[in-house]
Amino acid sequence: MILASDTRTNATIDPKEAAHFGAMAAEWWDPKGSSAMLHKLNPARLRYIREQVDAHWGGDTTRFTPLEGRTALDVGCGAGLLCEPLARLGAAVTGIDAAPENITVAEAHAAQGGLAIDYRACGVETMTGQFDLVTSLEVIEHVTDPAGFVRGLAGAVADGGLLILSTPNRTPLSKLALIAVAEGTGRIPRGTHDWDRFLTPEELTALLVAAGLRVVDTRGLVFSPATGFALGDSVALDYFLTAVKD
Repeated sequence: MILASDTRTNATIDPKEAAHFGAMAAEWWDPKGSSAMLHKLNPARLRYIREQVDAHWGGDTTRFTPLEGRTALDVGCGAGLLCEPLARLGAAVTGIDAAPENITVAEAHAAQGGLAIDYRACGVETMTGQFDLVTSLEVIEHVTDPAGFVRGLAGAVADGGLLILSTPNRTPLSKLALIAVAEGTGRIPRGTHDWDRFLTPEELTALLVAAGLRVVDTRGLVFSPATGFALGDSVALDYFLTAVKD
């Protein structure tokens, strides 16, 4: 999930973070493994992305491939949990991640599914070209320079394109739920989060605006023991932001 940084640029990642997620590569596609929480998050993530894609490009909400003819970049892609659905939605997908172990697993899994996804072990700072859709979900809280990271993301968005981010909010609820409960009970690996690195929606919005983007939507990610993760009005736990490059 973590971005690599070229030595020619300002580093935006902590090498320990890359190693942490790389160590989980072999279990990434196991819905009961160390990345189980990401599997549970994916339906809500995809619902949000589909809504934003349809709203931005005026798509037919019943169409199976709303991203056909468009390019997409997933930054901090892990082993491809988001890249593969984006490819099935019709996009020409590139996925980048700091951990080579993740890229190896991602390539093998995509090949098994007959999906042509361009995976690279690199950082957004080193990418050339621009993309219609850029996603980076649950990644920015792991970088050492959020402002520099956002500038890199903004530079990868084509004119008229979309950037979609998600990240935990820095609130008492997120500290309790993600660290005390989720990490404390082993539902996610210990050391996954540093609460002090979480950004509020206002802080992340300011970074996006400073990078030349316009925020068009903010939505909460909520959790219920009965229904699991879903989109909602409360941003106290986790949230999505969509920004456009006009």
